Amino acid sequence: MENKGSDEVEKLRTKLLSVWHNVKYSWALKTKTSFSRNSPVLLLGKCYHFKAEDEEKSAEASYESSDDDFVMGNVEAFRKDFASRVWLTYREEFPPLPASTLTSDCGWGCMLRAGQMMLAQGLILHFLGRDWTWSNALELQPLDTETWTTTTAKRLVASLEASLQGSTGPSNNRSSAVTQVQAQGSAEEADTHLKEMYHRTLISWFGDGPSHLLGLHRLVRLGLMMGKQAGDWYGPAVVAHILKKAVEEAMDPGLAGITAYVSQDCTVYSADVIDSHRAPTPRQASPEGSGVPPSSLNGQPASASTLTDGRAVIILVPVRLGGEKTNPDYFNFAKSILSLEYCIGIIGGKPKQACYFVGFQDDSLIYMDPHYCQSFVDVSTSDFPLQSYHCPSPKKMPFSKMDPSCTIGFYSRSVQDYERIRLEVSKLLQPSGKEKYPAFTFVQGHGRDYDMSAFMTPEKREWPFIRDPRRTVTITTGDFVLL
Repeated sequence: MENKGSDEVEKLRTKLLSVWHNVKYSWALKTKTSFSRNSPVLLLGKCYHFKAEDEEKSAEASYESSDDDFVMGNVEAFRKDFASRVWLTYREEFPPLPASTLTSDCGWGCMLRAGQMMLAQGLILHFLGRDWTWSNALELQPLDTETWTTTTAKRLVASLEASLQGSTGPSNNRSSAVTQVQAQGSAEEADTHLKEMYHRTLISWFGDGPSHLLGLHRLVRLGLMMGKQAGDWYGPAVVAHILKKAVEEAMDPGLAGITAYVSQDCTVYSADVIDSHRAPTPRQASPEGSGVPPSSLNGQPASASTLTDGRAVIILVPVRLGGEKTNPDYFNFAKSILSLEYCIGIIGGKPKQACYFVGFQDDSLIYMDPHYCQSFVDVSTSDFPLQSYHCPSPKKMPFSKMDPSCTIGFYSRSVQDYERIRLEVSKLLQPSGKEKYPAFTFVQGHGRDYDMSAFMTPEKREWPFIRDPRRTVTITTGDFVLL
């Protein structure tokens, strides 16, 4: 009887928390963020200029993310690129998490969601290439006080089905899908359909349920082995190791051609990364029975021979860019990193409030915010709506507010690709006159084996960093307006 009473109390507590989180995290995200029209905007290696060539320097114009008709320079290209990134946020009403009664990650799962977004960007580079954008990206509506509920999702299915006529869903293999689309039209239509299969299946891997390979439930289960419980706050270094384990253990044939590596104590050991590349890809990486075709090169499907030559590697580097606060001397380094097309972003944020950094303009970082509560979406259906997995509203944050603890991500397709990354990033890591230590280093050889329990509290570990903290001016931003 006593246990029954405790269970009822816990269920009531969970329901009350769910109601509170729904109120707290269902507020409207800003639909506008301020951008200067005179400064370039960098988004994961892509550079955008918002000023038209024939525009007078003194002129002013505004851009609101809800206005599809306004184009200035290549603002529309930036909007489409940003909205094509996979956006993963708090969800509610999903099945209970492992070893827990929680049915929502509101209030604590933001770093896991940020990590999922960074991993999703790596998979986009792997399967679709950096130039890919979602065809419906500019059709997204600004977020308002209504979250993407199941009812909302159902209303979107009809229009989605109309745009995807002929789709066989993610459960069918590549050859049958391509054959069907080619029968309908040109090779270009077949390519578009194939990429939509990649896109849809990729998102389904991050679904909220026990069976989804890269979903929150799987990440929480892996976190249990590191002493983390559902409801705990996860740091960026712990999340890096959880993501690595999730990718390694993923059994879907579509993920057989990719693995992950986490640096040790701010050091990337080249021999370990190269070994990860050269590890043979299992033969079952063929598209038979897979929800997604084999990996692609620059957005084009790889040949069958490529599948057994090795694997791509997502390289995750936990770093600390200062002491109690981020040292401003690291900002130029962060800018340089986010200017690389093979960079898949940075997970970090404000203290105890995680986000996913994808770019910058001047002295402000551009990020995707997971702090928005949305309802559970069943991604096991072939026609689940994609809109709630893409964000129409970029946000900005002064670099001075960034928490110093973060994890940087890179995507390396091959050994040759890694060597290029190592050489290019090593140049960026060379300390200037102001700096005493690089953020991290590349060294030859293998890293020593280490105990995973050493990373239980990574934020308390000593990291090399610049010991010259200085005051910085807090810059506030308003609406998404070209000034």
